[in-house]
Amino acid sequence: AHALRRDMPPVGGFEPIRYQRYLPFKGPSGAVIFGVAFLISGFGIYYAGMSNREKRELLREKTWARIHLVPLLMAEGDRDLFRRQHAANEKEKEIMKDVKGWQVSRIAFASHFL
Repeated sequence: AHALRRDMPPVGGFEPIRYQRYLPFKGPSGAVIFGVAFLISGFGIYYAGMSNREKRELLREKTWARIHLVPLLMAEGDRDLFRRQHAANEKEKEIMKDVKGWQVSRIAFASHFL
């Protein structure tokens, strides 16, 4: 009769089983990501600060330019008002030339309250 053959380990035993996970490299570490995010944020804050400073300087310059232009603009407005009033008076004089005793640019109903 045949001898019973059994499934037995090889002489010296099996190789040790490796159960540790071997995952491929998936990208930078958390510290590197944090560092890069910190640098980008720092640059953004610095750039925003410089931009705000530039905007503030431009606004100051614009304000002072307006302050210095106000007298010129007021004089120009006064000249325009005078020119319009003079033209209106001349037109009134031409229209009312046939009315006896008419005074140009006098308020017509100034003698009593309305």
